[in-house]
Amino acid sequence: MIAVVGMARSGLAVARLLRDRGFEVWASDSDPVPRLRDEFGRLGIPYETGGHSPDRLLRAREIVVSPGVPPEIGPLLAAREAGVPIVSELEVAFRWLEGDVVAITGSNGKTTTTSLVAHILSSGARPVEAGGNIGRPVSDMVEQSTPETINVLEVSSFQLEGVRTFRPDVAVLLNITPDHLDRYAGFDAYRMAKFRVFGNQEPDDVAILNRDDVQSFPPPVGIRASERLFSRHPMGSGAGILDGVLTIDGSQIMPAAEVPLRGGHNLKNVLAALLVADSYRIPPSAMRAATASFRAVEHRLETVATIEGVEYVNDSKATNVDAAIKAIEAFGGDLILIAGGKDKGAPFQPLVAAMSGRVRQLITIGAAAEKIEQAVAAAASGGVPVRRARDMAEAVAIAGRLARPGDTVLLAPACASFDMYANYEERGADFRNAVLGRARVRT
Repeated sequence: MIAVVGMARSGLAVARLLRDRGFEVWASDSDPVPRLRDEFGRLGIPYETGGHSPDRLLRAREIVVSPGVPPEIGPLLAAREAGVPIVSELEVAFRWLEGDVVAITGSNGKTTTTSLVAHILSSGARPVEAGGNIGRPVSDMVEQSTPETINVLEVSSFQLEGVRTFRPDVAVLLNITPDHLDRYAGFDAYRMAKFRVFGNQEPDDVAILNRDDVQSFPPPVGIRASERLFSRHPMGSGAGILDGVLTIDGSQIMPAAEVPLRGGHNLKNVLAALLVADSYRIPPSAMRAATASFRAVEHRLETVATIEGVEYVNDSKATNVDAAIKAIEAFGGDLILIAGGKDKGAPFQPLVAAMSGRVRQLITIGAAAEKIEQAVAAAASGGVPVRRARDMAEAVAIAGRLARPGDTVLLAPACASFDMYANYEERGADFRNAVLGRARVRT
């Protein structure tokens, strides 16, 4: 019997895959009423809810743990001590996934880069599929994969914790900043989880790293794959920027002004994507055309509407402090910022510092509201004016009353969403609905 711990989207996908491959599967979830419980029932997969039975886990030949399940819970610790293998959904799906694998990880920018890589590679001759932490479990990609498929996967540190044989043909590490410190023993443990993406690569594989990020380069572990670097500075070898032009190995690809994504951080994401495309011999002209035609994905600096001269921007995917800082820095100023949610353990002082000169009003929401407000109050400069909102609808209403033509209302929470929402997508959708509701009232 194979046990699947966690009955959310990836747990359901891997349970279905294992069942279809002929394995006996049993599922478990700590939630008394998991959202996808009925789906497991329809598949005929037995399950328990409201906890994890240690005796069942000890009898399993393997345990597949969903990303949201902390690895240090008691039943998993007991199973690990008893020698039961514990792996991630990514590891299981990789066993049957055909074709090449491009794995993209990092603290920030994963989803945008994954989507952009898939978009650029689609201009080539091979079929391209995108999935992983981007919302489509890798297990759901197995059935339609072929030896010619290029599978572009967003992978998280949680997924990488449970890999054993996972070996991407091209692995990308965008950056590492403090995140998920509520789950890891410390920053070093989180950092090393990211580097597991390179662990099984061989010399004929490609490892792409950020030359500008001190936590990523030089790498703290040996990398056997062929290294390629990207940087916002000129690079004779690798991807860089020279006189406002993006280059690969010194050859011009496209002017930075043609990149349709906001923010300097997105230039680095594009450089990483171009290196992946170069690894698959996509012509420079095709890279340029595909990049220029790319549009921001949902919940990532996504303009929802402009109402009476005020732009409303959804960056719900800014789930940590560094991501929120990058969102703020993508604008020149005149910002009304909505921030807050479930605290992930990182200090908020850098976020407050980034607000200076750019944010003229802060609106806090969620469980971390008080902690963010304390950081603002402790700022040497006195911080920015703060208002607290009960929910997203009230936050948008307050922002609308305070905004002036030319302002931007930015949702960049700097926190996880799980105090108020099932995920960041639901949070972003709530922001969008509140904004569009305001637009309807104004028309």
